[in-house]
Amino acid sequence: MGARIFIDGQAGTTGLGIAKRLAAIPEIALASLPEEQRKDPAAKADLLRQVDLVILCLPDAAAKETVTLAAGLGNAAPRILDASSAHRVAEGWVYGFPELAEEQGDKIRSATRVSNPGCYATGAIALLRPLVDAGLVSADYPITINAVSGYTGRGRSYISYYESEDAPPFELYALGLEHKHVPEIMTYSRLARRPIFVPSVGKFAQGMLVSIPLFVDELPARPKPADLSAALAAHYAGSPFVRIVPADSAERVEPQALNGSNNLELRVFGNEARGHAVLVAKLDNLGKGASGAAVQNLGLMLGLDVTP
Repeated sequence: MGARIFIDGQAGTTGLGIAKRLAAIPEIALASLPEEQRKDPAAKADLLRQVDLVILCLPDAAAKETVTLAAGLGNAAPRILDASSAHRVAEGWVYGFPELAEEQGDKIRSATRVSNPGCYATGAIALLRPLVDAGLVSADYPITINAVSGYTGRGRSYISYYESEDAPPFELYALGLEHKHVPEIMTYSRLARRPIFVPSVGKFAQGMLVSIPLFVDELPARPKPADLSAALAAHYAGSPFVRIVPADSAERVEPQALNGSNNLELRVFGNEARGHAVLVAKLDNLGKGASGAAVQNLGLMLGLDVTP
């Protein structure tokens, strides 16, 4: 039996990516509202009663409004997958990163409300959580996270700017050090100390690199780079989407090779003589960082074998 899905906010980059992926799944039927009814609460509530699951691809405030509307439907409310940042650390929501821990996939399967991870957060948490759990990185270690994304990660309002001749080839942003992904990075990496997170954007449409430098000789266990890589490999063993790639010091890592996929690659570069290591995550900010992750979560929630 198929499932009816409503993408609330389908016109955005994440919504379009999800719709494109779902169109190839015969068990899925997409429901929608006419343009003139999209801001009509009564019309939206009526549609919510008719679908199995709603995916929210909205600004945070609008996502919260739809969640409130759904809550008022009682037993007639659909399950919710929120691709905004409104509920990523909210009580009663399951974090939609199936690879987070052994039991996370089962939590997503049974959840009525799932929050899709942020793109930067996906890379950072994927690198940090296994190392914290393994005791190789302490929760209070001073973490610095540097990341670069394609410009589609900044939303529709920025895309036309970055596609113009006036846009710079590269720029840092969020330099007030209050980026909205930091709370989820702390929560799901199990960090006790707030990391410094410096995001940037390049003049390319999509693709992402997240890098985390470590002074390994200042970590309690004094791990070697190989120990860090082995801990990551053990955590993600059997994962269809996360791969640990052996790191070559002569390698140059570019951000776009995984575009169009739901894959995530992790590398550990190291210099044992200096006591230095750099953790690197590569992903598509619109794939595993957004639409691909949403479809992966939807498949778990509905018990469907889908390709994100």
